[in-house]
Amino acid sequence: MSDAATTSRRLPHDRRRGLMLVLSSPSGAGKTTLSRRLLASDDDIALSVSVTTRAKRPGEVDGVDYHFIDKPAFQRMVDDDALLEHATVFENSYGTPRAAVEATLASGRDVLFDIDWQGTQQLADRARDDLVTVFILPPSIVELERRLTTRAQDSAEVVARRMAKAADEMSHYAEYDYVLVNDDVDRSLANLEAILRAERLRRKRQLGLSGFVNGMREDAGR
Repeated sequence: MSDAATTSRRLPHDRRRGLMLVLSSPSGAGKTTLSRRLLASDDDIALSVSVTTRAKRPGEVDGVDYHFIDKPAFQRMVDDDALLEHATVFENSYGTPRAAVEATLASGRDVLFDIDWQGTQQLADRARDDLVTVFILPPSIVELERRLTTRAQDSAEVVARRMAKAADEMSHYAEYDYVLVNDDVDRSLANLEAILRAERLRRKRQLGLSGFVNGMREDAGR
C-alpha cells in the first residue's frame, strides 16, 4: 500500500457535525466566567447569542451579549417557530434563534449555550443527539450569595429573589450529562475543556468515520 493512498484519505475528525454545549447553573455559580474563558481559548466554538426582552445592563452590547428586542417582536419569533427554546425568567423573556445555530452546527463548529434548565429541556426535545449538557454548582450557598452580592449588578431585592430561586434550579442537576462544582475556575475550565474534547470524538459526530474505516479495510485486502 502506498503512502499516498493513506495520506490522501481525510481523517474522520476532519469532518464532523458541530455539537450544542449547554452550561446551566444558578445565577452566580460562574457559568458566564467559564463561558467567556472557553470561548477565548477555543476557536471551534461560538456563543449562541440569545434574544431577550430585558433592558441592557451597563457595559452590555446589542448583538454581542444579547439581541435586545421588545415583547411584540419576541412573540412574533415564538409564533414563527424561529426559536429553538424560550423561557420567561423574572418577567423577562429569553430565547435562542434557530437559524444561526443550525448554520453553525452544519459548518462543523460547536455552539455554546448559557441557558437555564427549562431551555435545556426544550433543546433536548428538539435535538438531543446534538446536545451535551453541563450543570455548574457553587461550592456552597454562602459562596453563591457572596458572588451575587459582590458583582454589584443587581439590587438587594433581586439578589434575594435569585437566592430563593437557586434551590429549585439546583434540583435539576440530575437532568444533565455532566456536573461541575465550581470551587476553582481554572480547574473547572480544564474539566469543561476535557468534556468538550471527548464529546467531539464521539463516533456519531465523526461524519467520515465509516468511509475512512472501509477504505482502510479495502487497502488491507490488497
